[in-house]
Amino acid sequence: MTAIDIAYEVTGPAHLPTVVLTGSLGSTTQTWRPQVEALSQHFRVVAVDTRGHGRSPVPPAPYDVEDLAADLERLLDRLGVERTHAVGLSLGGLAVMALAATRPERLDRVAVLCTSARFTPATAWADRAHLVETVGLPSIASAVVARWFTEAHRLADPDLVAWAEKMLCSIDPVAYAACCRLLVDADVRDALPAIRAPLLAVAGAEDPATPAAHLQAIVDLVPGARLAVVEGAAHLANLDQPEIVNELLVDHLAGGARGEGA
Repeated sequence: MTAIDIAYEVTGPAHLPTVVLTGSLGSTTQTWRPQVEALSQHFRVVAVDTRGHGRSPVPPAPYDVEDLAADLERLLDRLGVERTHAVGLSLGGLAVMALAATRPERLDRVAVLCTSARFTPATAWADRAHLVETVGLPSIASAVVARWFTEAHRLADPDLVAWAEKMLCSIDPVAYAACCRLLVDADVRDALPAIRAPLLAVAGAEDPATPAAHLQAIVDLVPGARLAVVEGAAHLANLDQPEIVNELLVDHLAGGARGEGA
């Protein structure tokens, strides 16, 4: 486990409770724009780029989920934040769950969106890593982004699809492949009962990558966790249905706001 200094953007007044946002494989902080706008009215929002994504460094492979969790904790130390709320989507959700299970004193309330405790089938992630290494990210961009948004949203907003594909192709291919291989072995199911932070799991009703059953499986293992299923949303539910997701996040996170750097 080797932590690195990941890139981040801070929005909102410094005196408010902190919430960290960490996103999906192949995304940058820009995917959180609707949430940053809404959450920064109530929180100090720290949106991060996963290692190898956006402006974050690309450390040598391999990576594991413990590395991603350690990156988040190192960021908290750099910011001088003892305790924070955390929101993770997909790969980011996996990192948040790992941190919540192993370092419970660092997290207040957490939300995980469109994620899984075990991403299956493992062979699909190994195959994707190989494809990216041999052919490049543009070879998968269309197929991946098609899973991010509902068909109705893709047809209604082709500019969003084009933006998402461009963002995906901007990711370092070495890091992308390393994160795919991380998902081959990542499995936090046994750790979930140790999570004590109030946890909200948000599923997209039309998510082909991590359907609602994956989020329900998390809720079943985390004491006191609850599930919300968002209609008209695929894998990036936060962009498919931003107003609904924003309301869910504000309600959940504000319920645990404790003031002091929380």
